[in-house]
Amino acid sequence: MLAILIAAVFAAVELLPGDAANATSERGDSAADVAARRHLLGLDRPLWERFADWMTGLPTGDLGTSARGQKVTDLLADPFPNTLLLATVAFVLTAALSLALGCWTAARPGSMTDRIVGHAATSAFAIPEFVVSVGLLIVLSLWTGWLPAVTLTGADGAPATWTMLIMPALALVIPQTGWNTTIVRGALADQAATPHVEAAQLDGLSPHRVIWRHALPGAVPAVATGLATSTGMLLGGAVVVETLFNYPGIGSVLAGAVANRDTPLIAGVVVCAGAAISLVLLAADVIRARVLGASS
Repeated sequence: MLAILIAAVFAAVELLPGDAANATSERGDSAADVAARRHLLGLDRPLWERFADWMTGLPTGDLGTSARGQKVTDLLADPFPNTLLLATVAFVLTAALSLALGCWTAARPGSMTDRIVGHAATSAFAIPEFVVSVGLLIVLSLWTGWLPAVTLTGADGAPATWTMLIMPALALVIPQTGWNTTIVRGALADQAATPHVEAAQLDGLSPHRVIWRHALPGAVPAVATGLATSTGMLLGGAVVVETLFNYPGIGSVLAGAVANRDTPLIAGVVVCAGAAISLVLLAADVIRARVLGASS
């Protein structure tokens, strides 16, 4: 699957107009200089040869050399941990808010609160991250001045203060909380129809106790799958959000790489993001297997 994904990246960049030699050439370079640079980067070789060379280095952790002559691993060493930090904060907040809202509304099925939260969750998921980002910038930065509009970077390459994480994280959290609240609410509704939950209700237990002790454990597989799916959306949305907030993550690196037609750097970003998403999906599968195995 990874090989197919990287092959698609190589093919997509190849189809774009121009190439890395043109995109990274200096002002005043002659056609001969660009041709020499194209030969230096190996762009005069068949696409499949460049793809095979890049793939053979992947098992050793070699992600190749960028169009500007820097090791891809060095270029990603600082921004990728920053993106992981942002995605982790957003993921934890999304999980906490989704569980709280989903359980809260499940304890009041059919009520006004249930309907309001349901409509709000659907609306939140339908709003793209860049629209949420612009709204947060207007309210929390321009109107109130509570938070900085852009992210400043410290000497270590990370955001200078933790407050600079708030708006980028919220821009990712709001849509994904809408998505996962719907999943949690639906999973709890399914569990409410199971015999052991109905028996708990007939025993006179409080709605919150029924949900936490009897319905939520059975809903864990669906909730874990939904949260794992959000990982890909969080990392995908981070590319847009990081660019808008000038956050020092892989979003700005990827934008520059696409502009430079820098195939090794784009493929490196895809591999790192794919590895992170695969690990989360694997964790969700393990949780799902353990819960379903324990209940069977």
